[in-house]
Amino acid sequence: VRKPEPRAWESHSFAAQMPPKKSDPKKDKKGGKQPQKKAAKPGGGGKAKKKKWSKGKVRDKLNNLVLFDKATYDKLYKEVPNYKLITPSVLSERLKIGGSLARRALRELLAKGLIKPLLTHHAQAIYTRATKAEK
Repeated sequence: VRKPEPRAWESHSFAAQMPPKKSDPKKDKKGGKQPQKKAAKPGGGGKAKKKKWSKGKVRDKLNNLVLFDKATYDKLYKEVPNYKLITPSVLSERLKIGGSLARRALRELLAKGLIKPLLTHHAQAIYTRATKAEK
């Protein structure tokens, strides 16, 4: 009966091959004595507190209009036809009106010929100013 050959990692004892640790001359300045460890503080290292997750950035609530007041309605007819890019989101942001009111306002401006459609998609409509040559 033949014995199986020893595997490579079984034949070597790695711990026996490591050289002994050398003392560090920088630590042993005082006559070759090594410094003693200080006694542990009573009640020292307690359990660390668990990290709290941040709530994230809190945005302020937009208080946009749901119906036009006189000043905003006048601003709509005076300024909006001069914008280069006109979308419901642009109107909502600049005039501080709600999205549904902005869509209605754009339909009204389009019906009166003050703006011209570039792209109408089911989710977002993009308009631009009507140039003088078209009028």
